[in-house]
Amino acid sequence: MEGTPLEGHSLGLLPWFMAATQILGLTAVIMTGVWLGHYEGGFAWDGSSLELNVHPLCMVIGMIFLYGDAILVYRVFKNESKTTVKILHAAIHLTALVAAIVGLLAVFGYHAAQNIPNMYSLHSWCGLITVILFCTQWVMGLMFFLFPGSTYALRACYRPLHEYFGLGLFILAIGTALMGITEKLLFSIRDTYSKFVPQGILANALGLVLVSFGITVGYIVTRSEWRRVTNPEEEALSMHFKTLTEGDSPDSPQGQ
Repeated sequence: MEGTPLEGHSLGLLPWFMAATQILGLTAVIMTGVWLGHYEGGFAWDGSSLELNVHPLCMVIGMIFLYGDAILVYRVFKNESKTTVKILHAAIHLTALVAAIVGLLAVFGYHAAQNIPNMYSLHSWCGLITVILFCTQWVMGLMFFLFPGSTYALRACYRPLHEYFGLGLFILAIGTALMGITEKLLFSIRDTYSKFVPQGILANALGLVLVSFGITVGYIVTRSEWRRVTNPEEEALSMHFKTLTEGDSPDSPQGQ
């Protein structure tokens, strides 16, 4: 068939791109841990600056690494049942949300203990908006795609919005992280940042890794040939679900 060799070559590249996302994502998590553990003193939950260090680590793990992996499950598990993949997608998102909530509790707890005002920076505004919309997106996904009661037509209508805002929020999360990295460096090493000290270089490199992770994930999910293809059994179930939820009889196209 025409185009088949090119498509086969493209599909053969998918595992390499997937491996790249995992290497970049894990590298970002490790670099965040090294930065905060080695240069910023480590982690604690005592109202000190060590509690503040919990915030960026949780956000990188949850809102970037796990979020990216949740987006990619439909590209990885192409041969698993769609219901299984949906549950995995929702579960990873839930884990990411829990990590984000812990991160928010850490920063608000630190501010309360140190009498520091909340929500005055652009980073904090974008961060809270991202988490709120992420939570909303997760709940809407459950309602439309996992819980019974949503019609086939509503699912088909909402799916493009779910995909668009899912990727958009992922990009917003990375942008918010970049603002947070710069903000923390300006608070921590304001006087030496311009002298290319190791901490500044490491944090800047972390930002580049986060951007690379986002670009790679975005490239994978926007390649049409790498999308999950619905198999005949799922298509038949989907059409049967449509006839039931829209009130049509499977044996009577015009319904009752």
